[in-house]
Amino acid sequence: MEASFGVYYEKDSLIHRLDPRTKLLFMIVFLVSIFVAKDIFSYLLLILITVASIIISKVPFMMVLKGLKPIFVIVIFTTILNLFWTQGETELVNWQVIPNHWTIVIYKESLIKAGVLALRIIVLMACTSLYFSYTTTPIELTDGIETGLAPLKKIKVPVHEFAMMMTIALRFIPTLVDETAKIMNAQKARGADFSRGGLIKRAKALIPIIIPLFVSAFRRADELATAMECRCYRGGTGRTRMKVLKMKARDYVFLLLTVLMIAGVIILNIYAKGYKV
Repeated sequence: MEASFGVYYEKDSLIHRLDPRTKLLFMIVFLVSIFVAKDIFSYLLLILITVASIIISKVPFMMVLKGLKPIFVIVIFTTILNLFWTQGETELVNWQVIPNHWTIVIYKESLIKAGVLALRIIVLMACTSLYFSYTTTPIELTDGIETGLAPLKKIKVPVHEFAMMMTIALRFIPTLVDETAKIMNAQKARGADFSRGGLIKRAKALIPIIIPLFVSAFRRADELATAMECRCYRGGTGRTRMKVLKMKARDYVFLLLTVLMIAGVIILNIYAKGYKV
């Protein structure tokens, strides 16, 4: 199992050179745009922006798709849940599993809602991993979050510690994925079988994986804490940066395009003649 989410992909592209604060603002607006979008054309606009971002960043499409593997289970689960539990007016399927007792009904509206929800999750995760992982180093992300949340320091919010915690968590995602793969391969070599039996049996089979994974995670956390203490890390007090963040012309142009993006979504919602979702 090769982890790709949480891994920095080194390339010289426009998105790589953007200020991390610009990427943070873009992702906030992009998140709002996804949930504001109500028309099929507004969703197509967001998909087009995501695809264009991947092309401009020079990150391989297969790498982005591989990074979406961990969320496929969530996407499938939420899709099925909305498919069978959302009510509507136009019936597509009416299947009596047990006559007069259990009937499966699928509506056109529930199918559309399930598809839209799955699309939201996939597009959001693809764009998030692109801007926060593949094109931004952990140090840049830490500096961007800390600088962006700097006003909160006036009300005693530990901004530096919060930013450091988020970037460390993101950094260790691929490490834990690789560790899980190693533990599973070791258990399989000892005769463990994770694919047979019912749901309860499979859940019990995961115990030999979860326990060593927790032990490994705590050990890595302890080693990281020791390493930071040995380097005299004392939080953000008195710290200076080797590279001071400074907005450039390309960042302001990108922010302007970000404003045009959400304006376009709102306009398409109001005036477009597409299917409303």
